[in-house]
Amino acid sequence: MQVILLERVEKLGQMGDEVKVKDGFARNFLLPKKKALRATKANRDYFQTQKAQLEARNLERRSEAQKVAEKLEGKTFMLLRQAGDRGQLYGSVSPRDISDAISTGGFSISRTQVPLDHAIKSIGLHPIGVVLHPEVRVKVTINVARTEDEAERQARGEDVLAERTAEEEAAAEAVVNAEALFEEGAAPQTEAEAQ
Repeated sequence: MQVILLERVEKLGQMGDEVKVKDGFARNFLLPKKKALRATKANRDYFQTQKAQLEARNLERRSEAQKVAEKLEGKTFMLLRQAGDRGQLYGSVSPRDISDAISTGGFSISRTQVPLDHAIKSIGLHPIGVVLHPEVRVKVTINVARTEDEAERQARGEDVLAERTAEEEAAAEAVVNAEALFEEGAAPQTEAEAQ
């Protein structure tokens, strides 16, 4: 299907370009979201009359996105998740989780503005690209940790998985000692067994 783009679409073209796309992509995404028009003679004429207004609106939205980008660039947002001893999350971090964390930080971001190349399945600092406008991208860091204390240690640059704190060492040793007490045959003998 031939369409006329009403705004810049990544990997497709700029505003005003007439491109050929698959029918499903046009029907399910471009046309309902008002990102394109079918390339008919009437729509070509309509686009030429509305071109100045569309460019002005795009410029206004881009300048608003630039202002937000200046404030958002390089910020770090914390997400607390349950994870195993080796740092593997029980589940993964989704774009919705990231957009909620950024929105809690005072910025209005939808999940569609957070494209993830790969799933986040471990604790640590993860750089993420946020698309504020088709022409404006910013990098933020998502700090995924099990506790707030662990998040602060990660932010300082410590490797929370490599070294255990004294408290964690004591807890691990207590577990080993408890297991040794309850090994088979370690239980106290009854009077019948003693005779």
